[in-house]
Amino acid sequence: MLVPPLALAQFVASYAATTMTVAVSVLAADLGTTVLGVQTAITLFTLTMATLMVPGSKLTDVLGRKRCFVAGLAVYGAGALLASAAHGPVVLVLGYSLLQGIGSALMIPPIYILVTVAGPDVETRARRFGVVSGAGALGAAAGPLLGGLITTWLGWRSSFLLQVLIVGVIVLLALRIAEPPETPARTPFDVGGAVLSAVGLFFVVAGVLRPAWLLIGLGAVILVAFYLHIRARERGGREPLVSPALFRDRVTRLGLITQHVQWLILQGSFFVIAVFLQQARGYDAVETGLTLTPATIGILAASAAAGRMARRHAQRRLIRGGFVLAIAGLLLVLLLVRADSGVASAVPGLFLLGAGVGVMLTASVNLVQSRSPDAAQGDISGVSRGVSNLGSSVGTALAGSVLAGAAGHGFAWALATMTATGVIGLIAAVLLPAR
Repeated sequence: MLVPPLALAQFVASYAATTMTVAVSVLAADLGTTVLGVQTAITLFTLTMATLMVPGSKLTDVLGRKRCFVAGLAVYGAGALLASAAHGPVVLVLGYSLLQGIGSALMIPPIYILVTVAGPDVETRARRFGVVSGAGALGAAAGPLLGGLITTWLGWRSSFLLQVLIVGVIVLLALRIAEPPETPARTPFDVGGAVLSAVGLFFVVAGVLRPAWLLIGLGAVILVAFYLHIRARERGGREPLVSPALFRDRVTRLGLITQHVQWLILQGSFFVIAVFLQQARGYDAVETGLTLTPATIGILAASAAAGRMARRHAQRRLIRGGFVLAIAGLLLVLLLVRADSGVASAVPGLFLLGAGVGVMLTASVNLVQSRSPDAAQGDISGVSRGVSNLGSSVGTALAGSVLAGAAGHGFAWALATMTATGVIGLIAAVLLPAR
């Protein structure tokens, strides 16, 4: 009973990150606020989750992995329940942006830690990561479609109540998880490192979402201070929030780069295509979600085959192949899709994009997580999830900036930017050593 609750948790977290986008106007009208106010709540959710991912992951060493997972679910469910009862923007921010963001930061890292430490070999881990990654991709892709249907038929509050129901099911399943024996850490929690990492990531993500180079620069400076802090703490014989050795390992560094780029091109491309479908073709949220279905099918098909592919191919080869497929898919969308072209014109490109992302998402997570010993899973899981969340934020912000700045040809330029970024990820994958 290990995989089902972990996959469901990843699904609901990914769903929450995308479903709000289709209910912005309705929420603004019901809560007596503006569209900008609701968008700010969505941004704060992303910020909260991204900034607390590393400290949340480290808490698994203090509280225990299963206990941290269940605690995150409880906080997340309470936030969704509070958000469903909101009659103003303040309660929405408290429930959705803060509590659900904190809950996500607590429950997501244990998902990947438990898959890693409970998997006896790379093939088993790949198969389980494939299910988890597929569930996450399905949640992200289904968010606009399912959220649009629920908002239209039952109202936006029902979307939050659905999350409460799913979380309740996950908690019941999670109580039956038999995790490997583990002794929670007795060393003091690195509060200084947690503050520096959270503040640094906050400014970086906030700067990316605005976008504002001053905030990004400030965040980068604070993250440098964070690195110096954890290095000094380790040299002084005290346990840091994250071991600096993670960043000295070449495979880990390159693997994290590929993870960042994967989520960047996935979220950025989906954003660009969704905007194009709604502005150039006049599609609503449901029609947009249905048009993106081939990409979802590609992700799910690749994730389902993750175990077999891991048995036959090295993880670095799968990452490279995934980037090649994703880049080919983006090029096909760029070449074939026009404002007046039929729905079928997008199918080949979107399927290849989804299949490529599905192949490399599983392989890169497996590569990075398996690189570290069980004792360091709290460190690498938080960094890995933080890097991936940052990629999602950068992808949407970068795509939005290109769309806004390239009048008349914004769609083409934005997709070309995603393609070029994919090439950068492919270069990082090529540089991965054979061993």
